[in-house]
Amino acid sequence: MPVLSVRDLSIDYTTRKGPVHAVRDVSFELEQSETLAIIGESGSGKTTLAVGLIRLSPRGTKVTSGEILYTKKGLTTDVRTLDDDDLREYRWAEAAMVFQAALNSFNPVISIWEQFNDTARAHGMKDSRRVRDRADELLDLVHLDAKRVLPAFPHELSGGMKQRVLIALALMLEPQLVILDEPTTALDILTQRSIIDLLKQLRERLGFSMIFISHDLSIAAELADRMITMYAGRVVEEANVDDMFYRPRHPYSVGLLRAVPRVSGALGSVASIPGSPPDLMRLPKGCSYAPRCPYAIDECRAADPPLIPVDTPRHQAACIRWKHVAEVLGSNAEVPVAEKLA
Repeated sequence: MPVLSVRDLSIDYTTRKGPVHAVRDVSFELEQSETLAIIGESGSGKTTLAVGLIRLSPRGTKVTSGEILYTKKGLTTDVRTLDDDDLREYRWAEAAMVFQAALNSFNPVISIWEQFNDTARAHGMKDSRRVRDRADELLDLVHLDAKRVLPAFPHELSGGMKQRVLIALALMLEPQLVILDEPTTALDILTQRSIIDLLKQLRERLGFSMIFISHDLSIAAELADRMITMYAGRVVEEANVDDMFYRPRHPYSVGLLRAVPRVSGALGSVASIPGSPPDLMRLPKGCSYAPRCPYAIDECRAADPPLIPVDTPRHQAACIRWKHVAEVLGSNAEVPVAEKLA
């Protein structure tokens, strides 16, 4: 049974000019100990979806439809129906999030120890000795010296250290689900490498499920079991990592993959996707990607295509031209993509 099952979830932002349809009819499932990567351009709805899963959306956000079903020990609950007390228990104890921009995620005027202690006390852990032991254990797991880090203030830590502390904080209450929003943004390549290795080790050791949001496809490939491509608030393709990288069936996925420079082989030009994403207040009729798609035909502009199985039942794409995409790529073609980190 999936840990998380999202069904037809739609989220709007309310503005004076009308609703912004940031997430539209998104459905997916996440199994125990599985990692799902969500990729797409800025503005595709990735972060809106992520914060919606733990009901931390900002004011002015409205979930217009759908279910967020969380399962633990055979008991399934719709997160949308939780009252304040149950929601507080769900956040961090069941589902935790590592937010984008580690530099801005801490209270700058209190120590790292106080941030651990405040998190624990907010969830009923009143024994400071127990909290300290847990903080020591978690910081050791993320390869940090607790004696040095806990008394420190955020500005005294490097970006990589802050990111490790955030991961430790997210694991404080042993959640089943950890959501990471661009956890390697603004970090140098060596620090990125260490964070990726750390996440893989923690998942293997602790067994949590993970949703990983990234625009860096090489990192997504390194961490994920499955991938989702989002465009204009919709899931346009879902597949396992190998299928997504070597047999993509949605033109937008192909465009994203071809836009990544290769680090080996012949030097060539980097492809780009022409045009811009659509206005989410005034979506075009039919497929939202059609105005930018090299394979679009009149039928594409008539109706928004549903997500359907393509090569296998677990590989889905929202494209009526997916067979043509497959023919263009060739049966054994490998789309030039970012290589997995060595």
